[in-house]
Amino acid sequence: MEDRPLADLFPPATRERWLGLVEGVLKGGDFEKRLVSKTADGIRIEPLYDPAEPVAQPMRQPGPWRIAQRVDHPAGETARDLALADLEGGADALTLVFSGAPAARGFGLTAATAEALDAALASVMLPLIAIRLDAGGRGLEAAALLKGVAERRGEALGGLDIDLGLDPVGTFAATGRLGADFGKDLSDALATFDGAGFAGRACLADGRPYHEAGASEAAELAAVLATAVAYLRALEAGGHDVARARDAVAVLLVADADEFLTIAKFRAMRRLWARVEAACGLEPKPLRLHAETAWRMMNRNDPFVNILRTSMAAGSAGLGGADSVTALPYTAALGLADAFARRVVRNSQIVLIEESNLARVADPAAGAGSFETLTDALTRTAWEAFQAIEAEGGIVASLRSGALQARIAETAKTREKNVATRREALTGASEFPFLAEKPVTTLDVAPLPGEAVPFGSGEGLTCTPLPTRRLAEPYEALREASDAHLAESGKRPRVFLANLGAVAVFNARSTFAANAFAAGGIEAVNEDGFDAADAAAQAFAKSGARIACLCSSDAVYATHAAAAARALKAAGAARIYLAGKPDEALKAAGVDSFLYAGADLLALLGEARDAAR
Repeated sequence: MEDRPLADLFPPATRERWLGLVEGVLKGGDFEKRLVSKTADGIRIEPLYDPAEPVAQPMRQPGPWRIAQRVDHPAGETARDLALADLEGGADALTLVFSGAPAARGFGLTAATAEALDAALASVMLPLIAIRLDAGGRGLEAAALLKGVAERRGEALGGLDIDLGLDPVGTFAATGRLGADFGKDLSDALATFDGAGFAGRACLADGRPYHEAGASEAAELAAVLATAVAYLRALEAGGHDVARARDAVAVLLVADADEFLTIAKFRAMRRLWARVEAACGLEPKPLRLHAETAWRMMNRNDPFVNILRTSMAAGSAGLGGADSVTALPYTAALGLADAFARRVVRNSQIVLIEESNLARVADPAAGAGSFETLTDALTRTAWEAFQAIEAEGGIVASLRSGALQARIAETAKTREKNVATRREALTGASEFPFLAEKPVTTLDVAPLPGEAVPFGSGEGLTCTPLPTRRLAEPYEALREASDAHLAESGKRPRVFLANLGAVAVFNARSTFAANAFAAGGIEAVNEDGFDAADAAAQAFAKSGARIACLCSSDAVYATHAAAAARALKAAGAARIYLAGKPDEALKAAGVDSFLYAGADLLALLGEARDAAR
């Protein structure tokens, strides 16, 4: 065998060679349509990126991020037991969620005195952990309670890692109410704590209200940055040095299951803040950056899928440079998490840190073409959105006018359409639903309704509050109706699959249809195929179903679907569907609706639910 240079045997990989191979696979297909996608901000996601030069940015030191667990049980003794189990099991930070806070979702600590909060934290060694308060309109009260606990225990505030979490603007966005003197309240609170030796963060610019309302990545970053700048101005106006004001501000971003955008978003936040620091004449330093996994991605149905979502989100936040990560338990959308659900979400992060070694490098995405490009694009897009908020008079003025809400609503509207058409698939809800799932357990604690408490003193300001949404809610409403029908009648609504031809011909569309109808809690019946329309109609009549769906190939539809549709109508089908693209001739023959990729599945399922019962 003739010796040949390795370069001839294995030619170097180039973009041109890759594009040639892609063209061969696409066979004339549209490259842009098939392989390029866009984010909610219109940022292109390419299928291939060239290496990039790393961009220097202030990052946290290499090492594990803090695993923060929510303390949100209303009963102090139970809250203490759960918190101690979390800390003994590997968590090293606590998020104290107080009742009335938007993030408490009807639960939360009810401690009204330092003594009660001290009892809820009994045996918790404060100097060994980090603490973040999440109290919404009760923020000043909660901060005073924690200060009282430290005094009762003789702990110096300067020796504790504390984020007071005061976020009047975020509370305003979530509740629509704010005291006009919130800036003075923040400044006075920081002065009081600094006078007692405090050296931590007093203010928190929180992205959750915007994310839960449907905001894009850039919109969340812009709102958070505008909020942080508002706090800088308020603290400086209150007499605090700008450097201390900078150090008193922390940020919380939402982490979701899109690892590329989550990592890029967290990296972009640090760049944006460094730009603000430079504008203030300050030498940039690492921002205290918290993460919480996304509420809007959580399912009620098939909640075990949430374990995958929160694990991906937590790991992405850590890789993006989060200092601490609070991951929601997989049962969070169903109620207050029990010890098992808390252990699962805690251990998921421990595996990511200790076994997968994700925290060994401070900025592992540095130099990766995809992440550097996305980070840069998000930084630029978010800065433009931030400037728009500033031009409207700042974040409070933008919220009061409704301008920010309107922009977020437009993005949310597009996302809702994508969910309805399954362009944005929700595993366990719109895709691969499991109607025979077993119930999971949560603590037997009912959420308490209550009016949100506004933050701050002075004349009350108002705005239209941002809604809080989970993406799966429309599908869950259909499933709940199906569950009610099952409880009442002993069976779920059914759809008869009128499969035409051999299994090899109808199976793909039959499986597609069964999965789609199950997303609305409608159970598919029949696995047989039929060669004659009369046989399909007779089987339908015996099935007990009230609706039917024709499933086969386009070729079979051309010769058999019209007759089958007429036969099914004659047999009493209240509504007939066909798994395939719309066809006017078949519609004239009696097909009521067509089920295909890209169809408005929510609208179709709503009609099917009413007809199937």
